[in-house]
Amino acid sequence: MTRRRSSSAGTAVLLPLLEESYRTVSWHGTNLRGALRGLTPAQLAWRPSPDRHNIWEIALHCAYWKYAVRRRITGEQRGTFPLAGSNFFRRPVRATAAAWREDFHLLDEMHDALVSAAGRLTDAQLRRRTGRFTVRQLITGAAAHDLYHAGQIQLLKRLQSRR
Repeated sequence: MTRRRSSSAGTAVLLPLLEESYRTVSWHGTNLRGALRGLTPAQLAWRPSPDRHNIWEIALHCAYWKYAVRRRITGEQRGTFPLAGSNFFRRPVRATAAAWREDFHLLDEMHDALVSAAGRLTDAQLRRRTGRFTVRQLITGAAAHDLYHAGQIQLLKRLQSRR
């Protein structure tokens, strides 16, 4: 983890929260990145049923929502996510380790970009409303979103092991 300087007291709390939910060790157990560690393309592509998402799709869904939160807190224009579409992306296109590394790298990039953008915010900017929510709520929601899906991935891994 790269230590990022925060611009405010609020980001001094929010940046570690984002990192704990994604990559650093914390009290609650497995974070999103940890839930994805060591999986094969076959494990990533497995579906509990044909109409359900697989782990690979959930990982890209998380990347997309990191992008969406960053876009909302910075005012960036829509349509700049590197993949066509939104929310969920059908995966795998190619069930290879190289294809997974590429998509996993995108998840890392979107996380780092969100943390970087959040780290530049002042306390006044954190209180600003963007739609129904404050910027602070969007950032804490992004961390909660990662943890929700980390748990979901852990469950999918357990279901696979029982097949």
